[in-house]
Amino acid sequence: EKENWDKTWMKYWKNAGKTSYELPESEIDSLNEEREFLHETRTPEKEMERLLRINSEFENSFKKLFNIGPAVTVFGSARYKEDHPYYKLTVETGRKLAEAGFSVLTGGGPGLMEAANRGAFEAGGKSYGLNIKLPHEQKPNPYVHDSIEFRYFFIRKVMLVKYSCAFIIMPGGLGTLDELYEAVTLIQCKKIGPFPVLLMNRKFWKDLIKLTRHQLNEGAVGADEIGFARRVNTPDEAVKTILQSIPESVKDKLTVSMK
Repeated sequence: EKENWDKTWMKYWKNAGKTSYELPESEIDSLNEEREFLHETRTPEKEMERLLRINSEFENSFKKLFNIGPAVTVFGSARYKEDHPYYKLTVETGRKLAEAGFSVLTGGGPGLMEAANRGAFEAGGKSYGLNIKLPHEQKPNPYVHDSIEFRYFFIRKVMLVKYSCAFIIMPGGLGTLDELYEAVTLIQCKKIGPFPVLLMNRKFWKDLIKLTRHQLNEGAVGADEIGFARRVNTPDEAVKTILQSIPESVKDKLTVSMK
């Protein structure tokens, strides 16, 4: 197993090409032979341009999501197609969230992101997609009332977390794990929440629980941290858990949104 993993790692990096990395001009001057490898220099002007782009993305996002109301973010893989059971499960999850009065936020792309938006959209609820610009263009799915485009992953994650009062984690890969751990780390460190984090499909996520217990046994996490997420199997169970977790003031907003 280890040998196969290592072979795959070597194959990946053999085909990945050389990385790009910016160094300050003062360091680049002494490394002329490395210019082709490093591609770009880091200058104060470029850093200020980058800062302006970052600020612009934040400002645009705040304006579009300011009045979204109570929302739940659904994370999940972009790879599952319409005929897959996980897609159908996620459509139902989006529908149940909308019927409960929640807005539904996703990463805005295909697969399970599309499915969650579709369920909410077709149920008459609010549906938003926060789409990331990728080298291989990720097109926004058609089941959103508004699509917000992002150049930077970290800004997109801030928005998905900032406007949510709960997170549902559908089956997914590396990106989904990144989003899951972003949310639970912020909750663990008391930067947000506490908000419910729900892992949909107990069987899919069983090895995540196994990994966390291993980390506990190795002393990497505390005993009070292993319950950072609850595994559920149905959309009804997920929505019921969220409704039991949110304050009455938020529930009142849900009632208003459904009138």
